[in-house]
Amino acid sequence: MDSAQFHALVYHVVRQIPYGKATSYGHVAKLIGMPKHSRHVGQALKFLGPDSDVPWQRVVSSTGKISSRGPLTEAATRQRLALEAEGVEVREMKVSWGEYGWFPESVDLEVEE
Repeated sequence: MDSAQFHALVYHVVRQIPYGKATSYGHVAKLIGMPKHSRHVGQALKFLGPDSDVPWQRVVSSTGKISSRGPLTEAATRQRLALEAEGVEVREMKVSWGEYGWFPESVDLEVEE
């Protein structure tokens, strides 16, 4: 699988995360059959433009924590606000998996071109 195919598959899976739910980078990687590539999932989401229809905000770390994007960035705050706008409660930059987690065993992997 080349990087364009990987990105397309990540975006396809992330679009399936229901409104008001969240999952981890690692779970997205597992769903696409590449469980050791959670960091690559994060990298793929970084490439999204501001007008993207991919709900990137619904993907967080395996602990439920919103990942820092480094000093002087506001992306973590934007992610928190986007999740809260969907009704997801974020406490100390962390999402409760028990309440908001989305971890299906499988999803539709048929990417439309």
